[in-house]
Amino acid sequence: MIHHELLAEERILVVTPEAALEKADFDKLREIVDPFIAEHGPLAGLMICVESFPGWENFAGLMSHLRFVKDHHRLIKKVAAVTDSGFLSILPRVADHFVQADVRHFDYADRQAALDWLKAPSA
Repeated sequence: MIHHELLAEERILVVTPEAALEKADFDKLREIVDPFIAEHGPLAGLMICVESFPGWENFAGLMSHLRFVKDHHRLIKKVAAVTDSGFLSILPRVADHFVQADVRHFDYADRQAALDWLKAPSA
């Protein structure tokens, strides 16, 4: 399950995975994100805020996650991975090969610094 909050004025989506990710989580995100992007243009940022990565419920969850990234990576300018998870802390180095967004890691305790970075104008 993914909890989400769309900060419409800032054009930032905050997602907080709370349990193993499943296909329905990404279907729900699409229902929120796609109409917003269609009306307002690309998101300024995405914050993934999770102390430790919960993994995927099953293969369908993994595939839905990958499809969401593939379909949206050009529509999000910055991604902040706010986590103490070793798996997610390497996300910026891996993501550089697959996504156009500027991706940075922040320690879980540095949520506000991540939000400030997402709000700052891109270079």
